[in-house]
Amino acid sequence: MEIVYVYLKKRSEFGKQCNFSDRQAELNIDIPPNPELAEQFVERSPVDTGIQCSATMSEHEANTERFEMETRGVNHVEGGWPKDVNPMELEQTIRFRKKVEKDENYINAIMQLGSIMEHCIKQNNAIDIYQKYFTEEEEVEVTDEAPSAKTINVFRDPQDIKRSATHLSWHPDGNRKLAIAYSCLNFQRAPMGMSSDSYIWDLENPNKPELTLKPPSPLITLEYNPKDSHVLLGGCYNGQIAWWDIRKGSLVAELSTIEFSHRDPVYGTIWLQSKTGTECFSASTDGQVMWWDIRKISEPTEIVVLDITRKEHLESALGAISLEFESTLPTKFMVGTEQGIVISCNRKAKTAAEKIVCTFSGHHGPIYALQRNPFYPKNFLTVGDWTARIWSEDSRESSIMWTKYHMAYLTDGAWSPVRPAVFFTTKMDGTLDIWDFVFKQCDPALSLKVCDEALFCLRVQDNGCFIACGSQLGTATLLELNNLASMLQLSDPNIQPSMFERETHREKILEARHREMRLKEKGKAEGKDEEEELSTDLEALVGVAEEEFLDVIFTEMKRREAEAMRKQP
Repeated sequence: MEIVYVYLKKRSEFGKQCNFSDRQAELNIDIPPNPELAEQFVERSPVDTGIQCSATMSEHEANTERFEMETRGVNHVEGGWPKDVNPMELEQTIRFRKKVEKDENYINAIMQLGSIMEHCIKQNNAIDIYQKYFTEEEEVEVTDEAPSAKTINVFRDPQDIKRSATHLSWHPDGNRKLAIAYSCLNFQRAPMGMSSDSYIWDLENPNKPELTLKPPSPLITLEYNPKDSHVLLGGCYNGQIAWWDIRKGSLVAELSTIEFSHRDPVYGTIWLQSKTGTECFSASTDGQVMWWDIRKISEPTEIVVLDITRKEHLESALGAISLEFESTLPTKFMVGTEQGIVISCNRKAKTAAEKIVCTFSGHHGPIYALQRNPFYPKNFLTVGDWTARIWSEDSRESSIMWTKYHMAYLTDGAWSPVRPAVFFTTKMDGTLDIWDFVFKQCDPALSLKVCDEALFCLRVQDNGCFIACGSQLGTATLLELNNLASMLQLSDPNIQPSMFERETHREKILEARHREMRLKEKGKAEGKDEEEELSTDLEALVGVAEEEFLDVIFTEMKRREAEAMRKQP
């Protein structure tokens, strides 16, 4: 490859033109050798000299072969299901399997494939191509590295009148963006002129929000749709439900009507795993859980009243503060209430009274966070008052594990999506606590002072590496965890389930013992009542006998007096 570079300069810039001609050689100077310098000469052997493979030139360029990269997307449907079958719906997949299994072609294809598979299995048993003949014992890396976190970015509320960051939601595709809801939760103390806007931030640009969402009332919750990242669902302070399509701008796409909405602020909104991806439900302190379809969001499709007496009286319903829904348990959902009670519900129950299955009571104040363990859904975390508690559905009397009582009030909590024994809590003193029950049970593995004001909410990224914390003054802090807190350890799959099972078994034993003691006390109380009844009966019989005895005596005395009067002359 020949490279030609043309120099373009004026003659005046590099001097007068040189004219060359042939002539005889001339001796301008002659320096004779110096014997003293010759004595100082030292012969060096061997001699290393570095040379280049190519000739030295005044200007030289080399270019490698160009490699072009391109990003392509592929739509994948799990298992090759038909279009009319949603692989996320268990009932539809079971129905489709039964239909296919009854087909005659299916049986013939299985028989033909079975013989081929049998041949491959026999061949694989004869020669295992994956066998490692020189296996070494796996060395478990033991590091002295402690959990740590560092601040990556800080997103501040651009409004002059500061509001609290009440809810956070990560972008479902790549987690490159963060949606933050801003509101003032002080009852009737919102400052005059306070903005109701919420924002979507780009993680790489903390100076200015990427998009402004303009709701009719300040947002308390804001959630990305996991199926469509352009759609967001918000719960307003006035009880309305709103949703946005960010492709259309900042204005609300549709809004629920006030007469069919909640009567109090909406503290919880969750998207449901549906075929259309448009179904969701919400909860409020008015004691109602409502199901919605954003295609027709003017009114809810279903309502559950959180009355634990099962009389469906809205006056006696418990106010909802937090919601929990696990896609692997599509018929169940849980609600954390203002009264410190967790209500477990079954949406598919036949009657409204049967939808409330059971309750878990253990907190002295509102339950601000409620989440099932992503690895063991039977166990769930609650955060309220001054403690965080871990519960098991098999033990309803009491929590199986809990933290100590802190000096500061706890405001939010969440499980790690990567490690089953790790969860996070925020406190009113601006501290983020990272708990690792495998590492330490009595104290947090790491306490990090995030800011001086109170922390109100937190959200963990799907890969467990980043945590976003929202504060009382509207500041959202993005933290990055080290590998110990964000990567699955070798001991986690073995230790954590046995720990949950052991604590659940221990709690069942204590419950049985407590139940036995209560029955004994009840029996003693009933025995005392019977003795008191017997003593009162005896006293009454004695009183009646005394009265009858005195009546007999008085009657005899009167009779004798009458006889004595008759005998007198």
